[in-house]
Amino acid sequence: MDSFKDRLSQRARDTSRPALAHQSLGRPLTQAEAALAAAMMEIMGQNERDFAKVAEGLAARALPAPVSGRTDWDEALLAAELSALNADLDAAYLDNGYGA
Repeated sequence: MDSFKDRLSQRARDTSRPALAHQSLGRPLTQAEAALAAAMMEIMGQNERDFAKVAEGLAARALPAPVSGRTDWDEALLAAELSALNADLDAAYLDNGYGA
């Protein structure tokens, strides 16, 4: 459960613009992407903001990286994975627009 996403979705519905509930996604997240997002929310929810520490938390969970499939997370892998995911999501947004 992602309370931030839920609040945004509810706010979009409250303004009678349900198409904006997921406006930044040009495609649904994959299971691996959703798992990464959930793990990062959990780690960062413990007030951890240092990317090296976030990567350590991901490695401790042995979470497979969505793009490379690696589980040996470090700061460089985290940056590379987030960059690749962002580029892919940007491309999907360009292809499909908002509300996917």
